[in-house]
Amino acid sequence: MKFSIQLPTDRADQLDEFLTAEALAEVGACVEDAGFDAAYVTDHPAPTDPWLASGGHQTLDPFVGLSFIAAATQRILLQVHVLIAAYRNPFLSAKSIASLDVLSGGRVIAGVAAGYLEGEFEALGIDFASRNELTDERIREMKQIWAGGSIELGGRDFRASGITTLPQPRQRPHPPIWIGGNSKMAIRRAVELGDGWLPFPTAPAMAKRVRTAVIANLDDLRDRVAYARAHAESIGRTAPLDIAFVPFGMRMNDDEPIDLVRIREALDELAEIGVTWLTVAPPLGDRTAYCDWAKRFGDEVLSRVR
Repeated sequence: MKFSIQLPTDRADQLDEFLTAEALAEVGACVEDAGFDAAYVTDHPAPTDPWLASGGHQTLDPFVGLSFIAAATQRILLQVHVLIAAYRNPFLSAKSIASLDVLSGGRVIAGVAAGYLEGEFEALGIDFASRNELTDERIREMKQIWAGGSIELGGRDFRASGITTLPQPRQRPHPPIWIGGNSKMAIRRAVELGDGWLPFPTAPAMAKRVRTAVIANLDDLRDRVAYARAHAESIGRTAPLDIAFVPFGMRMNDDEPIDLVRIREALDELAEIGVTWLTVAPPLGDRTAYCDWAKRFGDEVLSRVR
């Protein structure tokens, strides 16, 4: 089991506390020292006011935030969790991911999802109804761009003829692509186009809000993993598929205390189901509280697992 921790790049209400070069350097160092394998950021370039008022969050540009973390660390992997692929031209996304991968020494995990916030799509001029088709196209297009050479590529909203783009990613043929979402469509996307799958706990009300399937308990997760394995077998996929899951009882941007003993006790059952990564989010607080929690997680969970 490996572990990824949410970085505080979504704390736009605490600029001096979290969103300075000094703060991100301190946070990056403390999560690396605690023993985490990866650190992740989210992607919301144009969040809507109603969504923010009901628990949504602001965030730094994911590649700018992760570049500061990369400069302050040596080992920890840099995870976008998740890039909404339809928001950007594939050349722009491919360039950002490749640039970060090169400068970090090959440490990027490219989490990708279709997205669900309709007002954000409208603000960016992207057809919300086409987001799933666009997501599949963007992943295939980025892979073609990363392959190198002179590119002939035509999408539904662009045409590229005789284009060569460098640098190529340090990781070949490309950084790992992890697909977010609980739906069967997302699972098929992960199996067919990805290297990993990013499901997350969702009660029925939450699932409706974020337009995905319910995963309310271990049986729901077990059923979804079984579907992924069956689909992999049906298409002849033999490569392993990483599964990164958020522990039940934990939510992003939450201020509730988290029972680390309970998380530690759940690891064996999650591993038996097929989970290979745990994705965790510290409770809200200041920088000192964030780093103290990361160290405590390292001492009480990571060191005992390893």
